[in-house]
Amino acid sequence: MLLSVIIPAYNEGSTIREVVQRVQNTPYEKQIVIVDDASRDGTRETIQQIEGTNIEKYFHETNQGKGAAIASGLSKARGDIILIQDADLEYDPADYGSLLQPILDGKADVVFGSRFVGYPRRVLFFWHSLGNHLLTLLANILNDLNLSDMETGYKVFTREVQQSLTIRSKRFGFEPEFTAKVARRRFRIYEVPISYSGRSYKEGKKITWRDGIAALYWIVRYRFFD
Repeated sequence: MLLSVIIPAYNEGSTIREVVQRVQNTPYEKQIVIVDDASRDGTRETIQQIEGTNIEKYFHETNQGKGAAIASGLSKARGDIILIQDADLEYDPADYGSLLQPILDGKADVVFGSRFVGYPRRVLFFWHSLGNHLLTLLANILNDLNLSDMETGYKVFTREVQQSLTIRSKRFGFEPEFTAKVARRRFRIYEVPISYSGRSYKEGKKITWRDGIAALYWIVRYRFFD
């Protein structure tokens, strides 16, 4: 089994090296695809210094958004299973075993890692948590699902799923677009608990209330239009 790990990165110079090292430490044959989305803090230069025969590096010349970086990574992925890994330290590659197991067992085509069930987690923003729950609720209603965390950064899926999708969202619309499309295509979806160490804005968190408002639009659009 080849695991393709896609790492979209934007201004994550302080964490990208450690994230890649943690990914490398996982016990799987891996293709690591790093896509820098025109960072301005030295992330690009740090990525260029990271070595590894299984590492591929791609660089956007203009900032396009997380969804665009993921789409670029998906176009290069060769693995039997594809995993999205954020370039910060909020999500821990030590959870890969739990994330991959439903697919390896033949039970799932898609796995969501949930931040809201089963594990200790850092306590941070009430309004972010409420926003996540409301967006997940709306996505569940429109797509007839019962997810607990649609906005999670950990999404894992088979090559068949990858080949069936064309990602159009440029920014954080990737999450509702992906959810709507795998639901519409009737792929088998599992959810597993993951650890989560959220960041404050001072520590580099980027998503804002504006992205939450935009997500409402993407949830409705991708439910009814591809």
